[in-house]
Amino acid sequence: MVRTLSQPAAADALLSDGSTVTIRPLEADDHAAVLDLHANRMSPGNQRMRFFAMSRRAPELCADRLCAPTRAGFLALGCFVAAGLGEEELLGVVEYDVDSQRPMVAEIAVAVADSRHHLGVGTLLIEHLVHAALDRGVRIFEAEALSENRAMLQVFHDLGLRVERHVEGPEVRVVVRLDERDETYLATLDERAAGADVLSLVPLLHPRSIAVVGVSERAGSVGHTVLLKIRAGHFEGPVWAVNPHAATIDGLPCHPSVAALPGVPDLAVVAVPADQVPQVAVDCGRLGVRALVVLTSGLDRQQSRKLLDACRRHSMRLVGPNCLGIAQTDPAVRLDAQFGAVVAAPGSAGVAVQSGGVGIALMERLNALGIGVSSFVSLGDKYDVSGNDLLQWWEHDRRTELAILHLESFGSPRAFARTARRVTRTIPVLTVDAGRSAAGRRGAASHTAAAATPTVTRQALFAQAGITATAGISELVETAALLHAQPLPGSTGKVAVVSNAGGIGVLAADACSESGLVLPELPAELARKLLAVLPQGSSAANPVDTTAAVSPEALATAVALLADSGAVDAVLLCLAPTALGTDPVRELLSTPARRTRPIAVVRLDQRAPVDYLTTQDGGRLPCYADPQSAARALAHATDRARWLAQPSADVPRPEGIDRKAAVAVVDSFLSEHPEGGWLDPVATARLLDCYGLPLVPSAWATDLHDTVEAAGTLAPLGHEHRVVLKAYWPGQVHKSDVGAVRTNLHGREAVRDAYRGFVRDFGDRLAGVVVQPQASPGTELFAGMVQDQVFGPLVLFGMGGTAVDLLDDRAARLAPLTTTDIRTLLTSPHGAPLLFGYRGAPPADLDALEDLLSRLSALASDLPQLTDVDLNPVIASKSGIACVDARLRLEPRPAPDPYLRRLRRLPDAHEE
Repeated sequence: MVRTLSQPAAADALLSDGSTVTIRPLEADDHAAVLDLHANRMSPGNQRMRFFAMSRRAPELCADRLCAPTRAGFLALGCFVAAGLGEEELLGVVEYDVDSQRPMVAEIAVAVADSRHHLGVGTLLIEHLVHAALDRGVRIFEAEALSENRAMLQVFHDLGLRVERHVEGPEVRVVVRLDERDETYLATLDERAAGADVLSLVPLLHPRSIAVVGVSERAGSVGHTVLLKIRAGHFEGPVWAVNPHAATIDGLPCHPSVAALPGVPDLAVVAVPADQVPQVAVDCGRLGVRALVVLTSGLDRQQSRKLLDACRRHSMRLVGPNCLGIAQTDPAVRLDAQFGAVVAAPGSAGVAVQSGGVGIALMERLNALGIGVSSFVSLGDKYDVSGNDLLQWWEHDRRTELAILHLESFGSPRAFARTARRVTRTIPVLTVDAGRSAAGRRGAASHTAAAATPTVTRQALFAQAGITATAGISELVETAALLHAQPLPGSTGKVAVVSNAGGIGVLAADACSESGLVLPELPAELARKLLAVLPQGSSAANPVDTTAAVSPEALATAVALLADSGAVDAVLLCLAPTALGTDPVRELLSTPARRTRPIAVVRLDQRAPVDYLTTQDGGRLPCYADPQSAARALAHATDRARWLAQPSADVPRPEGIDRKAAVAVVDSFLSEHPEGGWLDPVATARLLDCYGLPLVPSAWATDLHDTVEAAGTLAPLGHEHRVVLKAYWPGQVHKSDVGAVRTNLHGREAVRDAYRGFVRDFGDRLAGVVVQPQASPGTELFAGMVQDQVFGPLVLFGMGGTAVDLLDDRAARLAPLTTTDIRTLLTSPHGAPLLFGYRGAPPADLDALEDLLSRLSALASDLPQLTDVDLNPVIASKSGIACVDARLRLEPRPAPDPYLRRLRRLPDAHEE
């Protein structure tokens, strides 16, 4: 049967021209608008396309059906845009009606006003209808269209889903498979979303005119400061000031209100008191302003909601509130609308921060290096424009070569990860991994939850998306200096250290090793060439000691030999000051800097943490004040090279999965336990079996007789087979910690004694026992999953057994896992060599382990109600794998849809 659910919530989204619309279910009050759409705003030809014939009654009958009271198996959505004072215009509608004979199939129809074609209205409506239909058990859409209705047929073709066409005379029946959404569909959605997003940001980051609302006459006030900086930066378009109490400010005429402006600004910078912000936003929207930067802080919940509602209603993108402002250094714009003391210097680094103080520090350091910024956005409280939006802008602006983010929170981590994974293929994305000391969300409710701290989850996101995550601002800038000026190293991490003093060479070697880099022994021929140019007493080991007597010419030759040798991926030149009167890098700066391998310099007498040495051909060598900084920068560059070297990967979908049966298990459990909880052993085994996860054969018994009989069935007691008994009661956490496991039992008496021991130790708590054959020996592993309410499902893998928490040897990746993610999970733990034939031992069945992780990923992705999975231990050997114990927890929670395009809405009070 089709599940009947409440009506979908209204959602805001962007059309392909960047304007904002609202998608919501149609209601009785929409009847007149729906009738007008079909009768007056569609040409006779398009009416015939929709209704297959001309009929005066058809529009009215359609409006009656679409706006009728809610009924099971039917849903109609409308796409609305603000039109005038308190009014809205209906741009299009979509409906589905479930086939009573086929409850998983629904007939759909779409209609769009003639004046709103080619804006993506129909596509957006269908995407939201797909989301709602899947929630209600619908798996197939069918639609009929006239064969001449090419536009509608093209909409279905471009959805990114599997579409079948069946020609039936003058009509075409279209069949759309909803439950086959995959990475291809996501990529199609992302492409549509990116185009709309970038266009919506043009008024914000490429405005032609600006109004500063709330300009005080008082020098040093926020509004006054921003106005002065905009004018000092020589913004190319008109600049208007709004102040009802002043005629002019610094020679610029003031206007009493937004409505009194002589033109319509693209962008309004708002610096009025918090209680005035919502009305200013409404006034801007009515005038036609397309973007707001709200500097004001201290808005309460009601003010915040009114502000965002005004922006959504009037298609305005919003930065802030509580932000420092924005800057755009494009020569066609030259906008500096932020009240920090630093002037944004032109450059190629895109910067987005939530903290204004961090933004000021970053701009100062980038300016000092000569990198500068392409655009700077202080996101503040991030009600609307986010780091994801800025990544998409930088991807397309043709000026940004380096993206820098400082994000304290993620509005949509899954969308952010997909965007970042695409953007980092072309430009480096750097961030500060803030909040690393945060404790885990829930003590030790499970091994997985204990391991899935915010740091682990966030770092998994960064690693999968190819983001360079640094420990602080200084490390970020030091890394940016290298990535901006030097080629990437190879992916092996091999570094040659060259120094004019043995001590600094040793320090640099240690720093490289601590950062995960390798100093290989140099080939004999390369060593011979080095010794031939270096002074007597030099060493051609790695690190290379040139001695203090090295001439600039010999030093430059040695560095060039190493950089061009192919034996190393990078060269780190470390110099201590001497009194010999010559600059050791003089000759190095006179040679071409653009080599295939990066060169970094360390000068112990340098005051700045990082600076550039400029070569005669205009190239730049990053120069650091200490070896640790240089080594960290090289390590980050190496990680980026490794990430870029990874082949493209798909998300595998294992065979033999019965998602429908799994959903039935989930629904049954949550109907009996509305608050959620841990599954009992029987339900656990049933759910794992739906996904083909290899739990060892088990039997459930509730008394002594059944326990002994089950043991005899699973492991014949007359032979040398042994069994394991596990006591169970509701709410149980870790069995081994409380003595609820008896292993290596042989014979009926041993089984009886173990059961009686459970009765004696646990009394009335004992609900029953799980009986299993004793597993064969192998490497004990751990695999698990935890659902993060922000980031989604996180899969963990590592060394297992009773010491799983003590060893804490695990790797993590966010689901769904690609084939690359699966290989990374298998190879990342410190104990991974045990799986690959350590010291002559037979390797584990790696294919079986890969299959286990892919099935766990599918389980996590398909069932958002599954909040915790512990598979521990999973015993791996050359003959296969076996999961010896499993714990699963379910909670009632809605399924977040990563396939739905929508803008953020502030939560209601009961949701916060």
